[in-house]
Amino acid sequence: VGPGAGWYVRSKMSCTYQLYATLTESYPKPIPTPISNLRPARDVCEQCHWPEKFYSQKLRLETHYLNDEKNTRWDIRLIMKIGAEHSAMGLQEGIHWHINPNVRIEYMATDDRNEEIPWVRYINIATGDTTIYQDQDSPIDSTELNNYEVHVMDCIDCHNRPSHNYRAPAIFINEALTGGKIPVSLPEIKSLAMEILGEDFTTTDSALSFIREEINNFYSENYAEIFEKNKDLVDQAILGIQEGFSKNIFPEMKVRWDAYPNNIGHQEFKGCFRCHNDIQKSASGSVIRKDCNLCHIINAQGLPGQMEVTTIGKSLDFKHPVDIDEAWREMLCTDCHTGLNP
Repeated sequence: VGPGAGWYVRSKMSCTYQLYATLTESYPKPIPTPISNLRPARDVCEQCHWPEKFYSQKLRLETHYLNDEKNTRWDIRLIMKIGAEHSAMGLQEGIHWHINPNVRIEYMATDDRNEEIPWVRYINIATGDTTIYQDQDSPIDSTELNNYEVHVMDCIDCHNRPSHNYRAPAIFINEALTGGKIPVSLPEIKSLAMEILGEDFTTTDSALSFIREEINNFYSENYAEIFEKNKDLVDQAILGIQEGFSKNIFPEMKVRWDAYPNNIGHQEFKGCFRCHNDIQKSASGSVIRKDCNLCHIINAQGLPGQMEVTTIGKSLDFKHPVDIDEAWREMLCTDCHTGLNP
């Protein structure tokens, strides 16, 4: 809500409608986002998470399992450039540079979810320098510019997901495999889980039953020896997949990962690539780059025990776990990754 009587009253009015919609079950399914009348983050979030208090870079380990028989593990260690190399440098660089008090980023979106952004304006508040970038493949005609709202970029443009994180199957199954809730030793369990979880379900009960039946049938028909001698592994996998489903997919509300795009990152959803795509170009020829090293540095990648590593401060060139030659340089991750890929 934030400070001020006006927004307090607006919140009470909104809650009154929400109470009515809940009692009458007249709310939409899924509940749509983004909220059109949400108060700007600078008036709410930044009362505590103020821009001057953002921190320096952070080490992150990403663990993936491939859709092969062995559920091959592939690790990536990244240094995320959340802020500058040292916190004393403030917001001179890094991901949170976008809300630097001395910088103003504006954009126009052609859809209600702010996923399609063909126009961006950068303003250096200290100097007044202004640069406009436009999508060279699908530019907005100059006569149509007045038809679109100019948004000021703030925290919610990236931190946009609901407080309940509806994670994609590829993510919550990877975590279950890493945490031991699903046995990695069970052949093809990753690819089987992706196939099952790609189905559309009408109820949670029918989904949980389908998961159990499909997994039992698959291993009894294709891995009869495992099914007979190690049925406990199959049962463990069923429970692990059912648990992940129950926490992330809600058929009765028509809610699953693709109902709510998550703009942090760029794998399951366009996220950063809404603007950083090498297509947004200014009149002078500068572009909003898609360079991986703008946001992170890859320190190590590959199979456990055989990882390619580099020295501190240097970055490895990204290596796709499955050989697709140089296609990943030209494509967006979302062209292949839909939440059901590694």
